[in-house]
This record gives sequence, structure tokens and C-alpha cells, in this order.
Amino acid sequence: MRLKDQVAVITGGGSGLGREASLLFAQAGATVAVCDVNKDQGIETVKQIQEQGGKAHFNLVDVGNQKQVAESMEQIHGQHGKIDILINNAGITRDAMIHKMSPEQWEQVIQINLTGVFNCTHAIVPFMRERGYGRIINTSSVVGVYGNMGQTNYAAAKAGVIAMTKTWAKELGPKGISVNAVAPGFIKTPMTAAVPEKILKLMEEKVPLKRLGEAQDIAQAYLFLASPEAAYINGCVLNVDGGLVL
Repeated sequence: MRLKDQVAVITGGGSGLGREASLLFAQAGATVAVCDVNKDQGIETVKQIQEQGGKAHFNLVDVGNQKQVAESMEQIHGQHGKIDILINNAGITRDAMIHKMSPEQWEQVIQINLTGVFNCTHAIVPFMRERGYGRIINTSSVVGVYGNMGQTNYAAAKAGVIAMTKTWAKELGPKGISVNAVAPGFIKTPMTAAVPEKILKLMEEKVPLKRLGEAQDIAQAYLFLASPEAAYINGCVLNVDGGLVL
């Protein structure tokens, strides 16, 4: 029960990495606010947590909508009296080569993957500063460090997340709030489920461990950074990629 009696907000908690993290955090004793734009998926995550004896509730949140985010975080804080942990996990892809990428594809990814991280953190930080404690974990990506063909928008957003993480670590560290990022590599998620098998095999071959990562691998990284064992880690970008970036 490494997170006993703590309150964790997990964005994108309705599916993929967010669902896995929500389940794991609840097992570790946290009360989880599952935040997602997909109501059915979010409620399903909450149902699974409750069936396992954990505590959770669903909040309908579009992280790209600043007003909705602010209202939702205020509601969560009012309900529990605190927010200990924020996992900025929500994200989308709209892949295309630069000469084919539309302004809409660019704006959609930046709005969710970058501005959404700002919106959620901006809304929650005042509560954490008041208590003098908080753990913020942002989801970046190895493509935010090394780039990737066809992902100008995604790589730019994830690089921006790293820059915000390092900036906030300096700003908020003196207030008792640590800020770190996790940079996943090739992970099995609903996003990769649509990738042709041939491409997945090529992805696996690039990884020294010769396999794709599991959602559980990322969730465990989130849990470690949120746990007491990570009390002196701040401003870190933790690659969870099987050695892909070596």
C-alpha cells in the first residue's frame, strides 16, 4: 500500500496506459480520479477498480479545454480536500509526413498532448503548493528526444513536455513538489493495435530486448515516481523503452 490514503488524478485513465496506471494506483491504496474524454471507457475503468476493492470515481475531462479542466480539478479537490498525485497521461496521435500534415492535425495533437499537460498542471499546482507536497508525472516519449518520421506534431509536443517538466521541477521543487517525466518506447496499447503486424515486427527488432513493452511497464514507472522511494528524484526523464535509445 505504497500510496495509502493518497488522491491521484490520472488523465486518459479510460484506456491503455492510463487504465493500467489507474488499476495499479488503486491497488497501491490510492483513491483514483479517472479523468477521460470517453465516458464509457472511464466508467469501465472505475468499475474494474471497484470490483477489485479499490477506490475510484470518474470525471469527464477534455484536457484541451482549460475551463473544463479547472472546474473538474476544483471539484476533485473539494471532494477529497487534497490532490497528492497528478499523472498527465492523456494523449493522441494524428500522424502524417510534414508535407501531408494538415494544420488541424498539428493543432489537435498540440492541444491535447502539450496544452493539456499545462492545463491540468496549472489547475492542480495551487492545491499542492498550499499543502507543500505533490508528485507530478508527465508522459513524454522517446520520440520527444530523438524525433520520428511522420510525427512532427507528436514529437514536438512530447519534447515540449520534457521542457515543461524540467522547468516545473525547478519552480516547484522548493515547494515540496517533484516533477518528473516518463518517456515510453514502443508499447502495446490501443494505439499500436492498429499497426500492421509487419511493422510491429520491425519495431520489435529495433529494441535490444526484442519485444514491445507492456502497459504495465509504464504503470510501474509511474508508481515508482509517485512513491516514497522516489522522494529525491526531481526533473528526471525516465526512459522505459527496452534500451531503444541506447
